[in-house]
Amino acid sequence: MDWVDTLLRWPRAHSDMTETGPDSSDETADRGDTGEATHSDTDSAGANPPSSAGIAGLARSDPLAAVSPLDGRYARRTVSLSPYTSEAALMRARVRVEVEYLISLARLDTPAISVTPAETDVLESLYRDFDADDAALVKRLETKGAAGYEATRHDVKAIEYFIRVRLNEAETANSIDDAARLFPWIHFGLTSEDINNISQRLLVKPAVSEVLVPAIREIRDTVASLAREYRDLPMLARTHGQPATPTTFGKEMAVYATRIGRALGRVDRASEGLAGKLAGASGTYAAHAAAYPAVDWQQFAAEFVGDLGLEHVRLVTQVNPCDDLAALFDAVRGVNSVLLDLDRDAWLYVSDRYFGQQSIAGETGSSTMPHKVNPIDFENSEGNLSKANSDLRFLGEYITQSRLQRDLSDSTVKRNIGAGFAHCLIGYTKTADGLDTVVPNEQVMREELEATPEVIGEAVQTILRREGDTDAYERVKDLTRGERVSLESFRDLFDELDIDETVRKELSELTPAGYTGFGDDLVDTVDWHRPD
Repeated sequence: MDWVDTLLRWPRAHSDMTETGPDSSDETADRGDTGEATHSDTDSAGANPPSSAGIAGLARSDPLAAVSPLDGRYARRTVSLSPYTSEAALMRARVRVEVEYLISLARLDTPAISVTPAETDVLESLYRDFDADDAALVKRLETKGAAGYEATRHDVKAIEYFIRVRLNEAETANSIDDAARLFPWIHFGLTSEDINNISQRLLVKPAVSEVLVPAIREIRDTVASLAREYRDLPMLARTHGQPATPTTFGKEMAVYATRIGRALGRVDRASEGLAGKLAGASGTYAAHAAAYPAVDWQQFAAEFVGDLGLEHVRLVTQVNPCDDLAALFDAVRGVNSVLLDLDRDAWLYVSDRYFGQQSIAGETGSSTMPHKVNPIDFENSEGNLSKANSDLRFLGEYITQSRLQRDLSDSTVKRNIGAGFAHCLIGYTKTADGLDTVVPNEQVMREELEATPEVIGEAVQTILRREGDTDAYERVKDLTRGERVSLESFRDLFDELDIDETVRKELSELTPAGYTGFGDDLVDTVDWHRPD
């Protein structure tokens, strides 16, 4: 990850990468294919803010100068996404797709192209060893021009020229012969979307499986441990915010652990279902068919996409419809919604003192109230997961729409997938931090149960119903609804009832702490080793 970190530090050596801003040519991403005049959406205002607005001595590379907290305040929490969601990562993925496509073309019988083992090794090294200098060159080719090429003002065309430049260098170094003979076959018959849609999925898939999913599993494992450890700890339940039939703390945690597990399963399935397209400018393979009509290009595309670990989507316009990405974003939102529920419940447990919080030496909870230990991690997670769900919902709705065969409004939007994932990751790590600093307060839970004996009213009226008492519900309601009662109040009621002594004894032995049903056993029924 060193090459990504180098780029994130915004070094002076790479100033020519950033003079036009970090965003690329969304407005022109495919116009280069048509030969129309292009104009990039990059401009010269991004790198050096006006001095009147700047802070003296604060470099643009300083996290304190970051436009977004994702790469500023929270950079430490989001850095693991950089290899998958940064612009440099997208450059490298594009190089990989272009290179593998060229190598795959050479395996066909019909096109007049061959690639030697030495050339294959050089080609694969272009993405395998892709570093900060390579990313800087790609950006120069796009924005300024380099190595004899004028500025492309087109981010995908810059990749094609980057490959040419590096192949020429390999020829100069005697690593390959006649680099120029490969040039016509780079990006042969393709539109930019063929490269982009596959590249994005090659990044999104591991971003989810290697970064987001492990963070979610860590939360699930912690919650599962709490469920097992406190399987039989009785706790007052609340429905509508009011005292309700007791439960066990372990059972409540088991509910969350299983919900997270099910939601993770949906994420895994959606991630495995990501699909790529390779069908040309209008989805008809027209350029390919015109050049080599005898080749089964549909089969070639299916095999090429499949070899890259993606499903193949056959019927498309110029764009991959993105229904697969929308399904993935929806699945991630499902996880987030469960964790939002957990965050809010944890916050309430802290408020009710069901959770004790470990204070951190030197930490300030309030600027005016020295005693405060705030549930800030759960609050921070709630905010970030809510923002993530808003972003993911917007992404899922927006990228699945495109006017006729293609418009480019989605291009700039897709650059924000990393931001949505970053808010997810911050939320996950904050929930994990919060769970690590809380401990169930058994004494408070038991004391509150003892102070709320009216919750056995459900058990009383149900047992009396069993015994044929048609007024059981009303009898208990008159005693308890809106009233503060004691166990003695119940026992006085039991003494007045015309019931068998064994039933009277059964009723008299009811206690809030003992009225938890199969709460502890339910925790034991969970198969904690079952895959999500």
